[in-house]
Parts: sequence; structure tokens; C-alpha cells
Amino acid sequence: MQPRVDFISLGVRSVEASRAFYVDGLGWPVHREVPGEVVFIQANHGLILSLWDAGQMQAEAGVDAPGTVPCITLSHNVGGTDDVDRVLAEAAAAGATITGEPVTQPWGGYTGYFADPDGFRWEVAYNPTWAVADDGAVTV
Repeated sequence: MQPRVDFISLGVRSVEASRAFYVDGLGWPVHREVPGEVVFIQANHGLILSLWDAGQMQAEAGVDAPGTVPCITLSHNVGGTDDVDRVLAEAAAAGATITGEPVTQPWGGYTGYFADPDGFRWEVAYNPTWAVADDGAVTV
């Protein structure tokens, strides 16, 4: 198995509410959707974010406690501290809850957190040591 993530699926309580947040609020592009069941969003080069009905997702994945949503944090890296502030404001305007105001971290970065309508946590980060080479290799 190659060390790569191509698809991130989030089990959401309401596909419609999550679509409104990510597509209508944040302006992310829909790749494909089945209304009320799943929305696929082109999130990056070769990366799809799936907003999938939690009950259907959990049943297919064999989750023993239907209705629970596993904790997951997704990260969005940006080019500077002003970008962190801007993205957090954009998310809040789209309906996100800011769960961690932006702060300078001991390791030199600047991060803040928001929760989408289902409580999934997003870290918005400026990391001065983060770099991605043309071949996709990451330096931290």
C-alpha cells in the first residue's frame, strides 16, 4: 500500500446541511452527488472529500455503534498568518464554529481551529517549515 490519501469520507448527520456549508458557504466545487446520500467535492489535485450520510457510511464500514461520529481532524495549510485569520473568518461566515482562536504555537507556527456543522475539526495552519516539492514530497 502506497503512503497516500486520495479520498476522505466524513459521515455527516445531514448531507444537505454539510453541502450547504462546504459548497454554498465555502464555495468548494461539487464533483458528483446523489442528493440526500452523498456529495463528492474535488478538494485538491487527486483528492476527493466525500460528505456521506453517517448511517449509510457506518453500516457499510461495520461500525458497532451507529449514530456516533469518529473524531477526525483535517488540516488546511496556508501561506501566512493573515491567511489563517482570513480562512477562519471565511469558515465562520459560512456557519462554522471557531473552536480554537488562532495563536502562535511554541514550534513557530500559527494555528486556529473550526468545527463544521457535524463537529469535524479543521486546523488552519501556517507552518513556516512546511514545503511541498514538485514531486509532492513534503518537508516539515
